[in-house]
Amino acid sequence: MTAEGFALFDTPIGHCGIAWGERALVGLLLPEDSLAQTRARMKRLFPQMQEIPPSPEAQAAITRITALLNGERDDLSDIALDMSDVPPFHQRVYEVARAIPPGRTLTYGEVAAKLGEPGAARAVGQALGHNPFAPIVPCHRVLAAGARSGGFSAGGGVATKLRMLQIEGAQIGGTPGLFDDEVSAPRAT
Repeated sequence: MTAEGFALFDTPIGHCGIAWGERALVGLLLPEDSLAQTRARMKRLFPQMQEIPPSPEAQAAITRITALLNGERDDLSDIALDMSDVPPFHQRVYEVARAIPPGRTLTYGEVAAKLGEPGAARAVGQALGHNPFAPIVPCHRVLAAGARSGGFSAGGGVATKLRMLQIEGAQIGGTPGLFDDEVSAPRAT
């Protein structure tokens, strides 16, 4: 992985970080509790990089991520990611997660089944817990069995996960929530 730089950017859920190399994005970071904490974590995760203005490709990704976190529908699936340092099983999990459209969810078990490994729900959760590309790899769209939220390793924990799902208009569980429109609300899958 050849890293060129990183930048911080403001979104409706807080300041995120983005890191890019010559070929693709090498990492993303959802907000920490403060801008200073997000910057410090980016420096720890990418010590070989300097904070610089985003490349044109990184800026395009920033624009789309910010729009997604502002409620626009964009699956971000065409944004190039450098997964050269990502274990093969994690890459497969991330590929399945990237296919989940905004407003929809799968369970860890459903992701494992799509991988052809129905007993690997816990391993799926561990892979998503190490996701270096959230929200482009939308780990927030993967829930525990019974439509429970499950864990979330980003700053803010499960509250951030639920907020992101709320922004996307996701319906969690088989029936509409109190504020869901029964006709237009996306169904959990």
